[in-house]
Amino acid sequence: MELTSIIDQSNLYIGFDAANQWLYVDWKGEYTKEDSRATCLLMLETIRAHPCPKILNDNSNVTRTNVELTEWTLWWLEEMRQAGLQFIAWVYTRVFDARQETEATVVRIERPRVATFDDLASAYVWLQQQNVHST
Repeated sequence: MELTSIIDQSNLYIGFDAANQWLYVDWKGEYTKEDSRATCLLMLETIRAHPCPKILNDNSNVTRTNVELTEWTLWWLEEMRQAGLQFIAWVYTRVFDARQETEATVVRIERPRVATFDDLASAYVWLQQQNVHST
């Protein structure tokens, strides 16, 4: 993946993959509910500034997190969808409890389409195969 760096912080990297026309988001370390929301807002700002229909959402470097579907999450997903997001390939964290929370949350999301993966390579291939719909 050749990426153009957009955000490069100790706990977060967001880059644009021009060849695949998607954002790569690498979450790192521990995330509280507030940290997660702040990162989601950065993702929203980024997709508004760099519109693209796909995100490769890599949580494999997360060491602790809290994932839950809330009204705020639903609002954020709708904002992301309105900004053009159609597909999210979500790579699981290696933290087992967070994985269960992620699975319980993702199955309830209808749009954008979200698929979960144990590894980055599988997520990458799936995301490449998704056909973007014109809006």
